[in-house]
Amino acid sequence: MKLLKYYVPATIWIILILFVCTLPGNDIPTNSFLEKIHFDKFVHFGLFGGIVLFLSLGIYWQKKHISPVTLLLLVFVAAGYGLVIEFIQKYWAINRSFDMYDVVADTLGAIAGVWVFKLVRYLFFTDRQS
Repeated sequence: MKLLKYYVPATIWIILILFVCTLPGNDIPTNSFLEKIHFDKFVHFGLFGGIVLFLSLGIYWQKKHISPVTLLLLVFVAAGYGLVIEFIQKYWAINRSFDMYDVVADTLGAIAGVWVFKLVRYLFFTDRQS
């Protein structure tokens, strides 16, 4: 049980993404301006960057370090999760479809999540003497 506390934020985030990404298409509000600027791609970018950020923080809090290989693995896991969600949208979600550009945004967001994690670690978890 002690181990799970490190991953509660990531678990909640991953479940939230599954819920939001499988909502019926009719339940998603539309706005012509947001559609024109492809705002949903920014949302995908942020959501999947969050997966990597929260999982990285969980591992870091638990082990006090995280390897570059682990960070790379988290990028692949998050990108793979994005791909799986797109197939769920295609085959099971009501009025939703597969969008390869969403997968690209998910993957780029996952990569950015590594950078954000490194920034957060530097700003909040390293001892920076003046």
